[in-house]
Amino acid sequence: MHLPTPKELKQKRIELGLTQNDLAVRAGVSQPLIARIESGDVDPRLSTLRKIFDAFEESEKEQVHACDIMHSLVTFVSSSDSLDHAVEIMQEYGYSQLPVIDNGVPMGSISEDMLVRAMAENKASQLSRMEVADFMGESFPVVSPTTDIGLVSQVLERYPAVLVVEKGQTIGFVTKHDVIKLLHE
Repeated sequence: MHLPTPKELKQKRIELGLTQNDLAVRAGVSQPLIARIESGDVDPRLSTLRKIFDAFEESEKEQVHACDIMHSLVTFVSSSDSLDHAVEIMQEYGYSQLPVIDNGVPMGSISEDMLVRAMAENKASQLSRMEVADFMGESFPVVSPTTDIGLVSQVLERYPAVLVVEKGQTIGFVTKHDVIKLLHE
C-alpha cells in the first residue's frame, strides 16, 4: 500500500479546492494538524489518514464538471451555411449566438452583434446569399468534459459560452446561465 507523502497530500487538497481548514472540518481533525502533516512535521496515525482520505473522497463526489451542466444537444451552423439559415436557427431557439462547427470541429461563432454589423455594411438582399464563414468571429473556448466548474466559470467571465469537446468532437456547451443555475441547486 502506497502512503502519500506530505507534498502529495497537500497537492490533492489544493486540486480539490480545499483550504486546510476545509479539509480539517471534513476530516474531523484540527487545522494545525493538517498544516503539520503537510509540512512533514508530524507522521499521522493511520486512522487520521483514513479520515483525510474519506474527506478527499467526499469532496471529489461534490465536484461539478463541465459534463455535469452542459447541454448535450449542440445547436450550431456550419461555415458554409447561409446567413439566413443562421438567423432562422437563432430565432427558432431564441439564441443570441451560435457556434460554427464543421464536421464536429469548432471553427468560429456567429452572434446577433455580428449579424447587425453585417446588415449595416451590406444590403439585406446580399446577405441572404452570403455564408456564415464571411462574417463569423472567433470560436468559443473549448474544455474537456471533466473540466472543473471553477475553471469553466473563469473562462465564461470573458466569453459568452464554452464548448465541451471530447476526442476531437463537440459534445456540448455551457453558458453563463448554466453556471448561475447552480446557485439554486
